[in-house]
Amino acid sequence: MLTTGSLNTILNKFQDLQCVRDCEGPSPKLFEQPVWQTLTMFAGECGCLAVYLLFQWRSASKQNTTADRASDESAALIAPAEGGVQDGDDSEYGAPELRGAALLWLWLPTVCDLLATTLMNVGLLFVSASIYQMLRGSVVLFTGLFSTIFLGRKHPGYRWFALFTVFVGVSIVGASSVIDKKLAEPSYSFLTLIKKEPEESAATALFGVLLVVLAQCFTATQFVVEEKVIGNYYVDTLKAVGFEGAFGLLTGAIVLPPVYFLYGQYQGPDNYFNVVEGFHEVFEIKNILYAGKLPFSCVLLVTYGLSVTQNVSATSRSTIDTCRTVFIWAISMGLGWETFKWLQVIGFMVLIYGTFVFNDVVALPRWMGLGAPLSGNGSDGEDDEI
Repeated sequence: MLTTGSLNTILNKFQDLQCVRDCEGPSPKLFEQPVWQTLTMFAGECGCLAVYLLFQWRSASKQNTTADRASDESAALIAPAEGGVQDGDDSEYGAPELRGAALLWLWLPTVCDLLATTLMNVGLLFVSASIYQMLRGSVVLFTGLFSTIFLGRKHPGYRWFALFTVFVGVSIVGASSVIDKKLAEPSYSFLTLIKKEPEESAATALFGVLLVVLAQCFTATQFVVEEKVIGNYYVDTLKAVGFEGAFGLLTGAIVLPPVYFLYGQYQGPDNYFNVVEGFHEVFEIKNILYAGKLPFSCVLLVTYGLSVTQNVSATSRSTIDTCRTVFIWAISMGLGWETFKWLQVIGFMVLIYGTFVFNDVVALPRWMGLGAPLSGNGSDGEDDEI
């Protein structure tokens, strides 16, 4: 989860730094196709459906082997329902399975995910990879607020303090990107395909920061919708992610052609919705194509991520998220994509402290009088994971 999560961000940024036209001229044109990057992510999520079907097939094979070894009378008593235990035994999970037409409910969080991912990919064009990853931590702020407004959650005082701390940390991180807009000087690297990020203005940096933060609103909405609408059903997580990926690709197939013919084709090759130009850039420029092997990375990220989320504590999840940001930061500086900023360090420390307090990883001092997390408290934090 740590490696694949970091790899996704680094490869996305690597694609953004690849030249697609006028590479020898004074103003080379870099790759700017966030819509195609979003479609790539959904293709990776579709791969989770294949993994789910493989697990189902293996489970069914084991059950059939066990049934064949038993007598006909015993087998009739213990044989699972058609489709396997996971597909039909509502009593085991305490809720009906999400199947058939009910799977269309997954389209709602898919739309939120599509909007959030596209906005983040656009924002990544204007901010560094580490700033981008840190700003994604603001999802806990919006998730906490939306869970109170739409789900009726009651947060104790220390969690409201944590949300305010996250807001302060995100503000400092965003300010570091705007204030210190001069990026690192070109440096030689054994990775000759790596290109230095062009100099950005304060306006474009602020625009990128706002886009990434706005995307977290849609991500938090996705979490709330998933709990509010789909929370009454049982659904295997790999199956849910796989169908969300399929619905995302289907949505793109429905929406993008008319958008291209009515708008994208008339705005020049640099338009985000010029999907035809994006297709040529993705599949004809080797560096972009090789870096676009993200579907495999997405499958690994989701598969391992689900394992971690389901089997370890909030402490481990928060630690992995923090280490992922540090990894991306270190790799970006090592490749010469960005410079070290003390203001960014301060903002990051404030951000992770607020996140840790909200996830009950650390407790506030008692003298603050805001209450403390109880041991094993997870009653209302499950939807607030980031």
